Amino acid sequence: MLEAHLGRVFTEDPRGESAAATRERLKGAFPPGATRRMTTLGMLVGSVLGRLDPDAQDAIVYATGYAESCALESYLDSFPAPSPTLFQTSIHPSAVQQLMIGRQRGVRELMPLSGGALLAFHAVRACLLSASERVLLCGGEERGTWLLEHGLASDRTFAFAASLGRVRTPESVGTVRLSLCAGAGALDLAGLFDVMRGREPFDAPVAPGWRLSLEWR
Repeated sequence: MLEAHLGRVFTEDPRGESAAATRERLKGAFPPGATRRMTTLGMLVGSVLGRLDPDAQDAIVYATGYAESCALESYLDSFPAPSPTLFQTSIHPSAVQQLMIGRQRGVRELMPLSGGALLAFHAVRACLLSASERVLLCGGEERGTWLLEHGLASDRTFAFAASLGRVRTPESVGTVRLSLCAGAGALDLAGLFDVMRGREPFDAPVAPGWRLSLEWR
């Protein structure tokens, strides 16, 4: 069995909010002028991950199914006269890198994971297998427009970040366990976000042969 203790957990659920409104609301979490070079997903993930104050001793596991899909949509929409600015945005560093570059900080390990029905399982397992004393699990998506019609974008916008450690501390809010089981199941990234946001107890198979348990205190 693999086990770690959850420290602080932060979530962003801008349901019903436009991307422009989300950017305006979150811009105060970043240095002046920094958000001009950030994607909306970068601001969402950065706003929650930044509250955990990542540093050079931490490992970061970042999970996203579609990454900067909205930036790609905007760039493709600019054809047949492609915008150089939108091109730069479409190939921008990941949401985590946007935060850390702005802070001029490194981390011990960055493991970005993307795609697949078992994304949430792989992200949690990567955290529990890390040798770092503190691991930061973060993830997020932004709702697409026409890419969504082709199954190439998320139908929800959200972000979350949580710290995990081997030792239970006074700030611990729960325990995460992965154990072997006989069943099979799946938990997508949005499902993991919902568990984090609602702090709901969870105990079910999330991959063939693996069971995830989340207990909150």
